[in-house]
Amino acid sequence: MSTLDPGRDCALCPRLETYRLANRAANPTWFNAPVPSFGALDSRLLVVGLAPGVRGANRTGRPFTGDFAGVLLYQTLLKFGLATGAYGASPDDGMGLRGTRVTNAVRCVPPGNLPVPAEISACNPFLTAELAAMPHVRGVLALGGVSHKAVLRARGLRASHVPFQHGALHELPDGFVLADSYHVSRLNTNTGRLTTPMFESVVAALIQKLGLG
Repeated sequence: MSTLDPGRDCALCPRLETYRLANRAANPTWFNAPVPSFGALDSRLLVVGLAPGVRGANRTGRPFTGDFAGVLLYQTLLKFGLATGAYGASPDDGMGLRGTRVTNAVRCVPPGNLPVPAEISACNPFLTAELAAMPHVRGVLALGGVSHKAVLRARGLRASHVPFQHGALHELPDGFVLADSYHVSRLNTNTGRLTTPMFESVVAALIQKLGLG
């Protein structure tokens, strides 16, 4: 097991391991393993989601790929020049990222798409190591409150250091910027909690703040 990624058979979280093995048995052609990050380590921006979706990244092996959440995320990154090609909902669609890396606070798919606090804590060292291995990273886009808190912990800060607030750009120590957005889930977009203009506004503000344009 590397410091950046759990091994394929990571056993840190018994509930997630049991669920992974059940998915492997039921769907042997799926990825069914901790999902690695997507994008280069020399990127200046890291996007942090919650966890792989069972029929999305858990199936395809690439974050936010193969389910509804990836459509809004990657179409927005493409619109703002943070990705190239086209999103085809498959890891072989040829899409690439520019100065951006995408990962999750929890690398394994959880039952009901919701990890428990112990699982978020167990996976945080991988996010900590990832940020430490990104020499040029200047900011993170956190998708949801769990990701927000995971990033703070990975930066050595208390969860109470700054509250999650959609649209907020938090300036952390050393000039690091933490941007908050509601998660790009189908639930949030279907209910109108998050609209495409709302999400694009957060990304545009973060790009301007980091000078990525």
